[in-house]
Amino acid sequence: MAVKDFSLPDLGEGLTESELVSWKVSVGDSVHLNQIIAEVETAKALVELPAPYDGRVSRLYVEPGVTVAVGEPLVAFEVAGAEPEEAPAPAPDDRSDAPEPTLVGYGARPDATTRPARRARPGLARPEPAEPAAVAAPAPTPVAVAERPLATPPVRRLARERGIDLGAVTGTGARGLITRQDLDAVASAAPAASGGSERLPASAASTAPARGEVRIPIKGVRKATAEAMVRSAFTAPQATVFLTVDVTATSELVERLRARTADDEARPGLLAVVAKALCLAIRRTPEVNSRWDDAAQEIVQSGAVHLGIAAATPRGLLVPVVRDADLLPLADLAGAVRTLAETARAGRTAPAELSGGTITITNVGVFGVDAGTPIVTPGEAAILALGAVRRQPWEHDGGIALRDVLTLALSFDHRIVDGQQASRLLADVGRILNDPASVLALV
Repeated sequence: MAVKDFSLPDLGEGLTESELVSWKVSVGDSVHLNQIIAEVETAKALVELPAPYDGRVSRLYVEPGVTVAVGEPLVAFEVAGAEPEEAPAPAPDDRSDAPEPTLVGYGARPDATTRPARRARPGLARPEPAEPAAVAAPAPTPVAVAERPLATPPVRRLARERGIDLGAVTGTGARGLITRQDLDAVASAAPAASGGSERLPASAASTAPARGEVRIPIKGVRKATAEAMVRSAFTAPQATVFLTVDVTATSELVERLRARTADDEARPGLLAVVAKALCLAIRRTPEVNSRWDDAAQEIVQSGAVHLGIAAATPRGLLVPVVRDADLLPLADLAGAVRTLAETARAGRTAPAELSGGTITITNVGVFGVDAGTPIVTPGEAAILALGAVRRQPWEHDGGIALRDVLTLALSFDHRIVDGQQASRLLADVGRILNDPASVLALV
C-alpha cells in the first residue's frame, strides 16, 4: 500500500482558494474513483470534489470551515497497487513530483513550481518527515496560528444568531473545535460576567434576546459580489432608463402557453418571455451586447447573446449564464432559465457557468418591488430589471380598465451605449410585451 495525498485542485476561473464546507467521508472509509468526498465553497459556487483514487481514507488534513489554497493537501489515501517506500513518507509539500490525476470538471493543476505554500491553520498539525537518526526524535508540538476560530458552519451560524464572537470562545472539541456546547456555556455565563452594578433577574436573563453585534465574515459569494459591484460602479459611468408597460397580452400568452405545454421544465413564465423579448430587441440595438476593452481601447461587440440570469441564493447573488440564448426557442430558453436558477439556489452551479455573460436580466418583481436601478455586471454593457406585475387601472382602448402593468429598468454603461440606443432597446422590449404579435416587425 502507498500513501498518496490529494491537494485542492485548480477549480478554474482564476480562483486561488476555497473553504471546506463538509466532508462526505471519514478516516477509515473505503472510496472509489470519482466518489464525492468533500464539498468546498469558492467565491462563486459550491463545488463537489470527487476522489482521485480507489483506496482508503487515512487522514483528513483540514476541518470544515477552514479556507484552503489551491495546492494545499486535503486528504491522504492508502492506495493499493504500489509497495510503500522504505523511507518515511515526505511532507505534503514534498510530494508534488508525481502528478495527480486531473479530475472531471477541474481545471489544470498548478505546476509544482507555482504551487502556493501551505498556510498554518488553527489546530491542524502538518505531517513532518521522520528523523533519520537511530532513535526517533519526539514530534514537534504543533503551533496553532490564530487566523480563524475553528468551528463547523452550523456552529458559526448559531454564533452569529446569538451575537457571540467566536474569537473569544475556547473550543473543547477535537483540535480546539468550537462546539454548540461551548456556545451554550458562553451564553449562560454572559450575564454573570457583565461588569455593571445592576444585574438582570435570573428569569429575565434566561429569556432576554441577544442584543450584541453580529459580525459576518466578508467572504465567498458576498465578497466576490461586493468587489464586482464596486468595480462596476466606480469604473463605468452608468445611467438608467425606465418604462412602464401594459403587459396584459403577455400575461394571457403565458397562461395559454403553460396550459398547452405538458413538460413542466419547458413551461414559460414571465421571466422567460422577457428574456426572449430582450434577445429579439438586441438584433436592432447590438451595442448593448458589448463590453469595454480598456487595454486595447476597443468596444467589443459580441455576435452571440450569452444571457446572465441574476438569482438570489442563500449564499448571495449569483448570475449563471444561458449560452447562446438568442438561438433558443422560447420553450428551451424557459427550461434553461429555470434549471440555472434552481441549480444556483441549490448551490450547485459550476464556476464556469458564472462567467462569460454579455448582458443580464434581474427580476426584482419576485420580491414585490416595482422598480430599481440595477448595477451593470462587470464586463457587460447593460442589465435589464423587471418589477412586479400589478393589476391596476390603466388607459385601454380609449377608456380605463384593469390591466397587468409592469415597470422595466435598463441600466447601461454610458461609455458604450448612449441614451438613444438604450431607450430604443427598452422601447422594443416594451412593445413586444405589450403586443407579442409585434415580434413580426423585429424579425
